[in-house]
Amino acid sequence: MSTSQPPAWRHCAHGAHPLADPVGCRGIHVPGHSACLAHLADADRDAYLAGLAPGANIDHRGTTFTESLLNALLTALRDPTTGHPRLGGAGFESATFEGAAVFGSVTFEGDAVFGEAAFKGDAVFGEATFEGRAVFESATFKDARFEEAAFKGDAWFTSATFERVAWFPSATFERDAVFVSATFKHYAWFESATFEGVAGFTSATFERDAVFESATFKGDAMFLSAAFEGVAGFESATFERDAVFESATFAEADQFGPSVCAGRVVLAGAVFGGPVTLSFAARRLECRRTRWSSTAEIRLRYTTVDFAHAVFEYPLTIAAEPDPFVLTDGRQLAENPLSSAPDPGVRVASLRGVDAAHLVLADLDLSGCLFAGTVHLDQLRLEGACTFDTAPPAVHWRRWPPVRFTERRVLAEEHHWRANRPGAVRGWNVAALGAGRVGPLQLAPVYRSLRKAFEDGKHEPGAADFYYGEMEMRRHADDIPRSERGLLTAYWALSGYGLRASRALAWLGAAMLLTIVLLMAFGLARDTPKQTATGTVPASGGKVTFEIDKDDPQNPTGNRFTGERFEKALNVTLNSVVFRSSGQDLTTAGTYIEMTSRLTEPVLLGLAVLAVRNRVKR
Repeated sequence: MSTSQPPAWRHCAHGAHPLADPVGCRGIHVPGHSACLAHLADADRDAYLAGLAPGANIDHRGTTFTESLLNALLTALRDPTTGHPRLGGAGFESATFEGAAVFGSVTFEGDAVFGEAAFKGDAVFGEATFEGRAVFESATFKDARFEEAAFKGDAWFTSATFERVAWFPSATFERDAVFVSATFKHYAWFESATFEGVAGFTSATFERDAVFESATFKGDAMFLSAAFEGVAGFESATFERDAVFESATFAEADQFGPSVCAGRVVLAGAVFGGPVTLSFAARRLECRRTRWSSTAEIRLRYTTVDFAHAVFEYPLTIAAEPDPFVLTDGRQLAENPLSSAPDPGVRVASLRGVDAAHLVLADLDLSGCLFAGTVHLDQLRLEGACTFDTAPPAVHWRRWPPVRFTERRVLAEEHHWRANRPGAVRGWNVAALGAGRVGPLQLAPVYRSLRKAFEDGKHEPGAADFYYGEMEMRRHADDIPRSERGLLTAYWALSGYGLRASRALAWLGAAMLLTIVLLMAFGLARDTPKQTATGTVPASGGKVTFEIDKDDPQNPTGNRFTGERFEKALNVTLNSVVFRSSGQDLTTAGTYIEMTSRLTEPVLLGLAVLAVRNRVKR
């Protein structure tokens, strides 16, 4: 309220001067008088106080209270049965308290309005009870003491200023507690406080430490755009609903938690200025567009974390904590709000838009993680047991031709893409939230980057799965020529891109069987060709010249599928596999069959050996 404007109530105007102070005293008239309580004549003040009874409504807006005057007012309202003052509705709007304002153990049965009040000394409300609304909007405090205070109605501290320590330990707010735009210039102490309604600290400024250790938030805790310039002490805090720190600023917080949250912990748009360790047991952690200006470690339990478009330039670790968090006093963090959760594992929902060059993931479930759009994914470090989703393992007979997907690591985006294709088989997960229109063209480089990350981590078998995914996406992409698609399809069909030894061995077996059958039917000669030696002996004696010739192999007739012919065909085929000649007499057709066999079967054998090597090497 402007000091140059008169208040809305009939005011005392004591000390008014036309030039220096045209308004004068702003205190409201005492009923039946033309002055406020501070400037009332002694006899009239005594008569007014003597007429008050416990539970009476009082209205002393704009009045200036000395410590003795306030004590006299509270003494007049003291309940003889309890020994504590009891007020009905209390109007102290714009009042000024020159000395200590001691409202300890006072009961406010109606609304207690201290809006724009100025407490120039200690404001003591320890063990006070507010049964109606408690309005301290735009009030100014030095030391404010509300330890064990009970607010049974709404508590409004909007735009309040606490110049020294704000004490609220073990305070109970049974309805909404509103500290919107409040300024805490010294310690803000809410240790073991209980907020049963909404705790609204939106745009609040904590210039020193903010201590909420062991506090219980039964409603939403709203710290939107709050500024924590000192320690943010939330160790052992319990959030039974959402804890929203969206766009909050943590200038020097080196430790946040460990805390337990039955709902969401929202750090979207928050900024961390220094090294920090965050520890949460929560249903969900949202870190979209969160910014870290230094190193950070995020340790989680029971959590699904969304890290989309987070920004960090220093090493950042996200890790699953296998055991309950241990507090500084050695106790384990109670996780009662999460007792119904199936397991304490940690799942990552999205890394889109993140620069993964400094990111370390440890022991996380990445089966539902969205990777498309992640930058420097090839530099991502995966530690411990990080798991991915897999392809549907069963054989699907309800389509032609039948299809079987070999088990391998598969990204959530591929699940979504395959599940939405015409004729998709059951087992592909369509519920990859946010996957959008990502297809093979976008997923091929993602698989390639993850393959390189696994290779750099000396995890070759794991890299093989992502190589398979990369080749699959290339084979299905729309931007490759038909010739290349044909080659990739053949490579896939023959050996699973050099990774499926069983497939290459099956083709090798089929090729060998076909070679044996063809050789028995057409390739082996009917009989072993006989050699004939011819020569002429000169009549006068001397040197004899012989010419040795061999009969041409004859095409087989009669029963071609005999044991003897099988052994010969098997010998030719086995020698062809290792690229050797058997020396067996073959027909013209058999020669071409052997040539074809010596070309294809060693290739299939090589593909099988390559697949085994890719699976077992480290």
